[in-house]
Amino acid sequence: MENDKLSPTSLAFIALVNEYCETVENCASYSRQDFAETMLKLLPRIYITVVDLEPGLDFYDAIISPSLDESSYDIVRNNIAAMMGEDDVYLEVFVEDMKYSDTPIATSISENLADLYQEFYNLVASLQDLNTDDQRQLINICKDNFVEYWGQTLCNVLRALHCFKYGFKDLFENY
Repeated sequence: MENDKLSPTSLAFIALVNEYCETVENCASYSRQDFAETMLKLLPRIYITVVDLEPGLDFYDAIISPSLDESSYDIVRNNIAAMMGEDDVYLEVFVEDMKYSDTPIATSISENLADLYQEFYNLVASLQDLNTDDQRQLINICKDNFVEYWGQTLCNVLRALHCFKYGFKDLFENY
């Protein structure tokens, strides 16, 4: 074992995704505008930090355990949807199905944020009580998941939140 401590970047990443989870869990205490502003500050920091994570070793049998149950996921998604109201659903062009569709594809801020919540919640729950090497493995898996899946989700919802905050309402109309 080269080092028995996680790197500062790994620690920052864990802290940011934990802060994200806490913010999403407490979304009802925010106004719609304040929640959007908080997400617009937090999501780019998560993106930058995960990109800055050092390359890791190949992982072995490590897995990020699915700790979040469907009911908790739905509660988070429904709370965000209720808070965002008519501004929750937006037109999405960066989805695979768009290539094959003649009609616009709508998605929601609440679903995107809940998907990110699920990834981050499962990571944070899985990291507890592990040794440093195993924690590194899970962080590497999360970074691979970022490349394959949740990085695009983060970018898409960031775009929608930007449009909401700065008044580009045509992204949300009629969907």
